[in-house]
Amino acid sequence: MFGLFAKQRVMGIVFAVVFLVAAAALGILYLWSPHATLRITSGVEGSKAQRFISAFIKVAEAQHPRIRFQTVPVASLTESAKALEQGKADIAIIRSDATLPANGETLVILRHDAVAVIVPHHSSISSLPDLTGKSVAIPSGPAQDDDSHALDLLLNFYNITPDKVKREFLAIEDIGPAILHKRVVAAVAVGPVGPGPAVDTVASIAAATKGTPKVLGFDDADAIVKRFPMFESYDVPEGGFKAKPAVPDDTVTMLAVNYRFAVPITMLDIVADAIGRSILTAKAQLMNVAPMAGQIEAPDVSDQNPLLPIHPGFAAYLSNGDQSFFDQAQRYLYIFGIPLSIGASLITLLVSMFNARGSKKDRDAVERLLSIAHEANTADRERLETLEKELHEAVADCIAKPGDAAKGEQWKTQLVLQHAMRRFERRDAALKAGGAPSQTPQAVDVSPSHSP
Repeated sequence: MFGLFAKQRVMGIVFAVVFLVAAAALGILYLWSPHATLRITSGVEGSKAQRFISAFIKVAEAQHPRIRFQTVPVASLTESAKALEQGKADIAIIRSDATLPANGETLVILRHDAVAVIVPHHSSISSLPDLTGKSVAIPSGPAQDDDSHALDLLLNFYNITPDKVKREFLAIEDIGPAILHKRVVAAVAVGPVGPGPAVDTVASIAAATKGTPKVLGFDDADAIVKRFPMFESYDVPEGGFKAKPAVPDDTVTMLAVNYRFAVPITMLDIVADAIGRSILTAKAQLMNVAPMAGQIEAPDVSDQNPLLPIHPGFAAYLSNGDQSFFDQAQRYLYIFGIPLSIGASLITLLVSMFNARGSKKDRDAVERLLSIAHEANTADRERLETLEKELHEAVADCIAKPGDAAKGEQWKTQLVLQHAMRRFERRDAALKAGGAPSQTPQAVDVSPSHSP
């Protein structure tokens, strides 16, 4: 009857030991693991993004010998986002106007690509709606479908259905001749202000038409961005696409998409922090092997409506600067410590509840013995024999469950048993003296050796 408390106390100790062993195992695994492996999407086959990923892995592994990167091949930017969603990748390269991972958060911005609508110098086209019913060229390659989709979104803003503007996917060197021979009236190229599809398309048109191409601006860029946040307003400086003659001939407000590294929401803050700061510090080295690395930048922490929020681990670094290892580790002590503390409190509560239940059983048993002893004072022979059986049952119940009470409570049960036995002996003697048949109650051993 009294062993429940002791058993729960043992269970509490076992749980505490398990928690401590688990915490120690995690600590040892972190400190002594030979290396960590991070899976990263490779970028579309043949794209500049793929070459950048290769350069990034080379530099990152040189900086962090204990980190290894495993590439996850993908056929498109949409597959890259899905790889992150499905847990097949830890870092994914994505484009803001392509499919975005539902579980993703931003680590760093890799580059901005302007959406350039380029027309020959003699063209009467001055805005995107003027392309209705006409054909345009889009540079062929790994990103051609994404570039075409970007055009669809912009046409949608002007309530123009995509099928109203025909597309031809052409090699960049063929775009200029296609415009010269009026197969197409314009070209839509998405690329950085620097080496890339947009700059090369301007050069192709200029060479074929023997004139300086024009790049269309977007006077309603802010309105487009509010409706389609995958775009951003982007000022292309004079000569951004061609130095002499300058294309554009003045600063033009255009639209742009961006490439970024996305990581899962579940990535530990300390890991996201380490990767993010490594990319920023390795920027100069990356530029030596991948020129596009010059555009790498940290996300804007103050952006209230980001397309993909910044991972909080890296955001903390951007907002507060370097933190000591203790400061970073302290968060995880809270994360693991709070559940452990709650668990210990729950165990203590359960032990207290079972202990209280055990104490009530003890009180009920004592009250039962007292009741038997009190009734034995006036019982006749027949009733005394019945009470004697009840006494034996109560004693047997106590002995069958040894140790159910705390040792400090044992004396109460022993005292009540002795009291009951004396009452039985006195009543039996009284009944004998009165001439009634006698049956002496059997002695019950209540010495400590039978108690817990």
